[in-house]
Amino acid sequence: MKDADDKLFQAREFAELTGVTVRTLHHYDRLGLLKPSRYSRAGYRLYRASDVTRLEQIVALKFIGFSLNEIRNILNRNSIDLATALCQQREALTEKAKRLELAIQAIERAEYVIGASREPGWEMFIKIIEVINMQQDMNWTKKYYSEEAQQEIGKRAATIPHEVIEQSQRDWAILIKEVDAAVSSGVDPASELAQGLAARWSELLKAFTGGNREIQKGLNKMYADRANWPALMPKPFSDEVQAFIIEAMKHRK
Repeated sequence: MKDADDKLFQAREFAELTGVTVRTLHHYDRLGLLKPSRYSRAGYRLYRASDVTRLEQIVALKFIGFSLNEIRNILNRNSIDLATALCQQREALTEKAKRLELAIQAIERAEYVIGASREPGWEMFIKIIEVINMQQDMNWTKKYYSEEAQQEIGKRAATIPHEVIEQSQRDWAILIKEVDAAVSSGVDPASELAQGLAARWSELLKAFTGGNREIQKGLNKMYADRANWPALMPKPFSDEVQAFIIEAMKHRK
């Protein structure tokens, strides 16, 4: 009786066994990635169970981002070359992950600014992407914060869940829009409505600072110097909104 490994499978059977398509097997054959163990007299491709190992290697390398040509070269070389190739692929994927994170930040920033803007447009969106690319680590803001504040901001950034940050951005966009409407309507900063807006503003600020006075001090310095922000850095709210909130804060008990 023949061993199981000696059993031959036609392409259709082998495809069903491994979960790939016959078309894929034919393509791998043409590329020299996975050659059949034999051909039948009628010219049909025949595979052995041992060919599954080779296919698994192809699928694994393809999953982590190697092209089929790269996979063919890797499998035709030794394990040292494989280790080098994997290291290079890891570095490439790490860089790709960073770029994807930048894209996510750009979209989040766009949502935030568009939500707070009266007349959002594509020009604003493009500027936001430029800002994310040029100021991705927000180094320009560090001059406003003390060493202690920077360390505390880093700690908070590492511990606050991403979904909490996203919700905060949405809350800011909604609040800024409401304050802008209050300014346009001539609402008295001492009124009950203004005081409610100021209270929500304070709560959102506290969510960012964590009640840390050094962070708050740096934040105050940064917004007091808005005229000197990078040229492409969009202002999250107008000078009128800022003035209104400052005045409303003065009337808070």
